[in-house]
Amino acid sequence: METRAGDPGAFARFDLNRVPSPAFVVDAAAIRRNLTILKDVRDRGGIKMLAALKAFSMWSLGPTVSAYLDGVCASGLYEARLGREEYTGLDEKGEVATYCAGYKAADLPEICVLSDHIIFNSPGQHARFRPILDAQRAQGMSFDVGLRINPLHAEGEVAKYDPCQPNSRLGFPIDQLLPEHLEGVDGIHFHTLCEQDFVPLGRTWASVEPSLKRFFPQLKWLNFGGGHHITRADYQRDELVAFLQQVRRETGLDVYLEPGEAVALDAGILVGEILDVIDNGMPVAIVDISATCHMPDVIEAPYRPAMLGEQPGGDLVRLGGPSCLAGDIIGDYALPVPAEPGRRIAFLDQAHYSMVKTNTFNGVPLPSIWLWDSETDELQEIRQFSYEDFKSRLS
Repeated sequence: METRAGDPGAFARFDLNRVPSPAFVVDAAAIRRNLTILKDVRDRGGIKMLAALKAFSMWSLGPTVSAYLDGVCASGLYEARLGREEYTGLDEKGEVATYCAGYKAADLPEICVLSDHIIFNSPGQHARFRPILDAQRAQGMSFDVGLRINPLHAEGEVAKYDPCQPNSRLGFPIDQLLPEHLEGVDGIHFHTLCEQDFVPLGRTWASVEPSLKRFFPQLKWLNFGGGHHITRADYQRDELVAFLQQVRRETGLDVYLEPGEAVALDAGILVGEILDVIDNGMPVAIVDISATCHMPDVIEAPYRPAMLGEQPGGDLVRLGGPSCLAGDIIGDYALPVPAEPGRRIAFLDQAHYSMVKTNTFNGVPLPSIWLWDSETDELQEIRQFSYEDFKSRLS
């Protein structure tokens, strides 16, 4: 996959030696910039905008996010709880929309307490859990029920990240949707994009609208999910706003978007340090950043993260992590510094997904987390991780 971001922004002037290594550094000013753009689209489009916690869960910024957006979307009980505790504000006006491909009955009562929308992956799952939903409503809980559909319209650039891939597990196939499937359902949800602009969303809506049109009178809302790179410089935001206005006008329904990456796009770096250099047909540098532990999408996607200050045309150095996994290779780079132990490097656009996917395989330490405000130059340590964080995950 080609990364669609990687603008260094204010990080071009950040001294990498100001933080320990490895470390995530998030620019609060860049987060505010992204949120300002999202709020503008929300306000002009007349919709509701939820931040996807699955992409960016730095809850110390929860009050900042909730000041701009309408709430969060969660992927299960833990994210729903985090959203209600840290993002919706003390007055709880912010919304929590929870979707899970497969709920557990034991989790649903608490999810009902935490959530404004509970979105099911299939009508069968909704039907099985109706008694739990009814019991919670009888106790005074108020929430909407949604159904995720599979539009059967593929727009993904990589099949394994496309919710509309053949035999997908995500969403109920739209060609099987019957009126009885929407009994007790307040809204329709679909999520089919990944780091994409407006045009694929327009095509997807053109594909599903004819099949959904007859159900609009019995619904309250439509949720177009995430994957919208709204804050990217070349995104067609005016076209999106016009589209959202049109959908609201023609359907009479409320409309939701759930950006995740767009909240933190180009807002964070991962700082690392060269530990050793060997020659094995080319220079090979071992760094304290691990692809498998700190940037797993490098292996899973796969993709090549952009490096701060990389020198195009320079001699290439292969960068690999400290773990014992042979495939713990970040990539080949023309470094902005000499390939020597002790030198610092940084990878761009690491605030989203990398931070939420870190793990401690091999006992590799987790990067610390820092918040920098490029407008004031204030630098704040948010979290350091220790051996106890590694040990407490085991038994």
